[in-house]
Amino acid sequence: MIKKFKSIEASQLTITELMLPSHSNFRGKIHGGHILNLMDQIAFACASKHSSNYCVTASVNKVDFLNPIDVGELLTLKASINYTGRTSMVVGLRVESENIRTGETKHCNSSYFTMVAKDDHGKSTPIPGIILTNKDEIRRYARSITRQKEGSHRTSRFSSEAFKTEDYLPLLAKSNAKIEFPK
Repeated sequence: MIKKFKSIEASQLTITELMLPSHSNFRGKIHGGHILNLMDQIAFACASKHSSNYCVTASVNKVDFLNPIDVGELLTLKASINYTGRTSMVVGLRVESENIRTGETKHCNSSYFTMVAKDDHGKSTPIPGIILTNKDEIRRYARSITRQKEGSHRTSRFSSEAFKTEDYLPLLAKSNAKIEFPK
């Protein structure tokens, strides 16, 4: 029997991994793709732990690489359920690196992964809700709802049926683009 609600703490996860030369580019910085892979893994684990089901990534909301990560640093990823819908959940992620010698830590990025729980037949399946216990948890939950609404508005505004080129020409005039329609 599925629980109706679970605490956020019940599925929170933290992983720490040493960044190796095999994870780096030619300048000794860690590849963003490697970081994204780790983020997807911890989002999967957190969502699966909450839902008690296999989960898939439905979307990733904005990943900004704020600070480079060097070979030899410890990378810590933290994951927590921020929002639950009927079959989906938003996993909030925070990535930090630590210089082992100096102890200096850097916030490298934060992101939000929308994960969907799947049953044994690959169909979306209901999940437990979350229990909100403080102001920050309520803020994160409300922010997830707002982000979803803004995302659907953004998508519909730029659909090919609704988009009006003339509305955006002034915006393009100030950009590094040139419009040349074929004759």
